Amino acid sequence: MTRNGQRQLMLIDDEPAQRRLVAAIAARRGWRTVFAGDSETALAALGTPDGMALDAIVLDHWAPDFDAAALIAELRANRPMLPILLLTANGSVAAAVSAMRAGATDFLVKPIAADRLLAALDTAIGAKVTGELRPLTEKLTANLAFDEIVGSAPQFRAALAIAAKAARARVPVLIEGESGVGKEVVAEAIHAASPRHARPMVRVNCGAIPANLVESELFGHEKGAFTGAFERKIGRFQEADGGTIFLDEIGEMPLDAQVKLLRVVQSGEVHPIGARHLSHVDVRIIAATNKTLTAEVEEGRFREDLYYRLNVVQVTIPPLRDRGGDIAPLARHLLARIAEQPGLRPLGITDDAIALLGSYDWPGNVRQLQNALFRAAVLCDGDALTRADFPQIAQLSGGRGAGPHASGGAASGAGVTLFRPDGNLRALEEIEADVIRLAIGHYRGRMTEVARRLGIGRSTLYRKLGELGIDQNAA
Repeated sequence: MTRNGQRQLMLIDDEPAQRRLVAAIAARRGWRTVFAGDSETALAALGTPDGMALDAIVLDHWAPDFDAAALIAELRANRPMLPILLLTANGSVAAAVSAMRAGATDFLVKPIAADRLLAALDTAIGAKVTGELRPLTEKLTANLAFDEIVGSAPQFRAALAIAAKAARARVPVLIEGESGVGKEVVAEAIHAASPRHARPMVRVNCGAIPANLVESELFGHEKGAFTGAFERKIGRFQEADGGTIFLDEIGEMPLDAQVKLLRVVQSGEVHPIGARHLSHVDVRIIAATNKTLTAEVEEGRFREDLYYRLNVVQVTIPPLRDRGGDIAPLARHLLARIAEQPGLRPLGITDDAIALLGSYDWPGNVRQLQNALFRAAVLCDGDALTRADFPQIAQLSGGRGAGPHASGGAASGAGVTLFRPDGNLRALEEIEADVIRLAIGHYRGRMTEVARRLGIGRSTLYRKLGELGIDQNAA
């Protein structure tokens, strides 16, 4: 931290444009950024006054032959307590696993979204978790169809039902929900279930594009249209012609770009910068936002006419804290997906770990859960994740969920394991035996009460004890 109390960040990156982008985003939260273009400069800078005042390091994994893990290990040896965040390209899962084992604190996948970088910096310095954590694992899983998406909460299933119906039409869809709830997963399912599934789905993070480049990125430009336009660029709408375009963080789009987007929505016409003629595209638009767009309209930051054009079908995804019963099956599903990644292996998860996960309110939603599991899986030496593999969650949850019978554990199903380590359901007989054991323990062996609470007669209960091989004294 600098003398005036400002947080200080070192960015290790040799690309000027990326430097400017990261520094500008960090400045929004009051960070001052210093730069190092290579490993040697970064290590040498640790001993300077600026280096001694650092609060965090952001390292860009910029080249295939760059050994990020080795540099992280050296940085960690020099400054053991300094948070190190890794920027990595899509698909760099093996490198990310190696970097985490070397001591990386967090991950961000490029292109960078402003809220994700700021949330990661907040988390790295011990601030309250308020947003998305380690978005690397957004790219770890394959696209899911509607019937493969895990979740049984009524609000969540209702949202998926609306999305599934909308998939068959060409109408625009607006997906709303907090950061990390799975808006992109739903968008991918809509595209996969639509008549356009064989055509491309182009993803655009509107919050990750500098304001002065949004129009060029979305609509393209001609050679010489502006300073630096050395060749013709095809816009993302033209790339998506015949398919679907997913506009994530639509609420971050500048007003002047919103005018051009409105034209595309109304008429299907795209006007590349510097072009003499309009181009026609046939694109299905799915937009997503973690903001309340009606409030943005009232504040004049989002066009009202565009809002109504995009909001033909609205899908609202509930936060994970309102889906407590989904945490256990989600955790097992995500672990099975994580196990498919290079350098990782299948892992189970114990009931006490499930109880801990169920006791936390997950402000970063499913993405935060996925990344907590990813981090635990990378560092786990055993065959199953336990409560001890989630020290940060245990600290943040304030000691709740201390065991499988913690308050609320049985109500959420945390005391009975429903799924096998491979993600498949256990046999009904095994689950029934566990429920009976749980009831006997909970009611301290009072068999009349156990039978009453289970809704069966005492004779039926004793018959089941014999059939299932349960010793009531050991239970």
